[in-house]
Amino acid sequence: MGAHINSDYKTDILAWIDHQVELLRARRLDELDLENLIEEIACMGIELKHELEHRMELLIMHLLKCKYQPDRISGSWRGTIREQRRRIARLLKDAPSLVRIVDDYLDESYAAAAARAADETGLPPTTFAPMNPFSKQQIFDPDFLP
Repeated sequence: MGAHINSDYKTDILAWIDHQVELLRARRLDELDLENLIEEIACMGIELKHELEHRMELLIMHLLKCKYQPDRISGSWRGTIREQRRRIARLLKDAPSLVRIVDDYLDESYAAAAARAADETGLPPTTFAPMNPFSKQQIFDPDFLP
């Protein structure tokens, strides 16, 4: 039966997940595909961290675009800012342990956000401050717009 489970993991991850859940609910722990189950659980944490970093990068990039091109602020930019703030808040609510790494990700996300803002605005990369010009409070304040 173990070969079948591993085969599902490689060929149909959803079927494999459903089967693992079924085994867990039935307390048939000796039949679990532990190697892949451990790997998937570890990856879940990494994916949550990547999602937080990605959303913060998008949020900061749009704040930079608003700061450096205030005459071009659009409903789309404001909508993206609102959506990223909402999704980050939801992510932190669902995974509160991510709160402790927000400050680290603010710094890491800024460099990538500034590079993307330069690409999207056509402004020279040197236009953007070398350090994040926004406070954490500003970044997450639902009413803040530079």
